[in-house]
Amino acid sequence: MPLFKPSTRRRYIADRRAYAMFELAYTTVDVSAAVLFVIGSIMFFSEAWQTAGTWCFLVGSICFALKPTLRIIREIRYVEDDDYEDLAKKFDQRD
Repeated sequence: MPLFKPSTRRRYIADRRAYAMFELAYTTVDVSAAVLFVIGSIMFFSEAWQTAGTWCFLVGSICFALKPTLRIIREIRYVEDDDYEDLAKKFDQRD
């Protein structure tokens, strides 16, 4: 089962709690990044607040980097929960 295959998301809807937790984390990180970038942008209008605004941009950028990381963690978890032994067998057969 390849990573990021759309059918894997539908298959694991039955694991509602895990799916919901990943979606909640993804949305929280997304909103946090957007809010930090807006606040950082407003802070840049004043020279006195530019350092704080720079920190908001940095933390917002880290939040944006967390988004794909969360997706990868979720996809790997789904692959491992399904049939990672079968995947290993398929990999061995290619050699």
